Amino acid sequence: MTEKEILQILKDSNALLEGHFVLTSGLHSPQYIEKFRLLEQPKLTELLCKELAEKFRDDEVTVVVGPMTGGIILAHEVGKQLGTKAIFTERVDGRMQFRRGFTLSPADRVLIVEDIITTGGSVLEVIDEVRKNKSTIVGIGCLVDRSSGRAKFDVPFKPLLTMEVVTYQPDDCPLCKSGSKAIKPGSTNK
Repeated sequence: MTEKEILQILKDSNALLEGHFVLTSGLHSPQYIEKFRLLEQPKLTELLCKELAEKFRDDEVTVVVGPMTGGIILAHEVGKQLGTKAIFTERVDGRMQFRRGFTLSPADRVLIVEDIITTGGSVLEVIDEVRKNKSTIVGIGCLVDRSSGRAKFDVPFKPLLTMEVVTYQPDDCPLCKSGSKAIKPGSTNK
């Protein structure tokens, strides 16, 4: 699939929103991707996860890991496409951690999947958690990289779509200065 086709899926599923939003990172933006408008549609989720899986098909992945919440669905579906185990991390005391008996071993080859990356903070936490287990990280796949090149990782990073989306620090946000009230549609409570 092309980036244009993926962008059209986001638009058609009403996942790409316009307005004034507070992102999980705390930054403000005139655009927001409400991933759950996409993830609530299993056929579209399967289609995009198949594309993600293909980017890592030859990397001998043994486990796919995603951060809670959207990453759970993506890890499951990408794991299904690759024929691997799928597990997730969740936020405990402000940091991503494995719970629920999930384990990795030094023999595991891990693919980390995420829905939307703006700063890469959650993925960096997942990387730390995976490396505590001495597992090999083969790469990071995501639906949308909206970091404008700011998210940097020391493993291959393969987004399906790269978007140049304007973000502002809250105290320098022109939308706020014009009197617009920002809404926070996400639910990570960071």
